[in-house]
Amino acid sequence: MDQPPAVLLSGSAIGYYGEHGDEILDESGTPGSDFTARVCIDWEAAAQPAVDAGIRVAFLRTGIVQSTEGGALAKQLPFFKLGLGGKVGSGKQYISWISIEDEVRAIQFLLTHELAGAVNLTAPEPVTNSEYTKILGGVLHRPTTILPITGPRLLFGKELADSLLLTSSRVVPAALLEAGFTFSYPELEPALAALLA
Repeated sequence: MDQPPAVLLSGSAIGYYGEHGDEILDESGTPGSDFTARVCIDWEAAAQPAVDAGIRVAFLRTGIVQSTEGGALAKQLPFFKLGLGGKVGSGKQYISWISIEDEVRAIQFLLTHELAGAVNLTAPEPVTNSEYTKILGGVLHRPTTILPITGPRLLFGKELADSLLLTSSRVVPAALLEAGFTFSYPELEPALAALLA
């Protein structure tokens, strides 16, 4: 390559951290060992040649992006609108999320600010699965229920289903906040209310 790029934003995910219960995780958090963590670790390692070449690389450890156009929220909405949405498992597992607006704004911010290395793209206020369920049900004015994990385990296999639905990672965006990024939606309820208005 004659002229290497000045920056590489490498998409990763908070799945990097794996299961950590209610421990608050910033970018220095230790990696997990489950399927999702191994994928993220390998993915980030694949960008190491760019780092070695002197390119500024930011690993975007993205949380659950809240958007009605796709992803987890879009898949859950039909069930929640019917009053069939609910918490999974104990509901104590943390969900580290980010609004689609803040995701895009954070990416733009990273293009123009000299951050490198791991950058958590999550809102500053993660919530438990129970809290998420209660807030989404409340925004939609619908009741919620408890969902068995059996169905997802049959569809995806135990390891993948548990990794995606039962893993608790309480991730915070320390690097973004320290760099001066301001979130439009630091809390879940206003973010969902704006998306679902």
